[in-house]
Amino acid sequence: ITSGAVKAPIDVLGLSNGARAGLTGFVAGLARQTVAHNVTINNLLPGPFDTDRLRATTPAAALEARRLQNPAKRFGTPQEFGAACAFLCSAHAGFITGQNLLLDGGAYPGTL
Repeated sequence: ITSGAVKAPIDVLGLSNGARAGLTGFVAGLARQTVAHNVTINNLLPGPFDTDRLRATTPAAALEARRLQNPAKRFGTPQEFGAACAFLCSAHAGFITGQNLLLDGGAYPGTL
């Protein structure tokens, strides 16, 4: 689990952005070595999720503005995150490895 900042770095999190990018590259290389042994490794890249941390660190007015900026007009739920994680850990995802699954409600503006 890293962050959507891997694909779209957050300007005030320079050191964190660099660490996340390094972890992502490491995981991609490792995943290609382990898949022959039926071990898949992927990254979950969460965007804004409705968590206690988000609510504790963001003033209410800013929280509402941030919610409305997301194309989904909401934050992700912990249940949605858990379901994505469970899928990647399941036998149904056995041919998915070294990938970055972005969970951000459509906030990332790119296609790749």
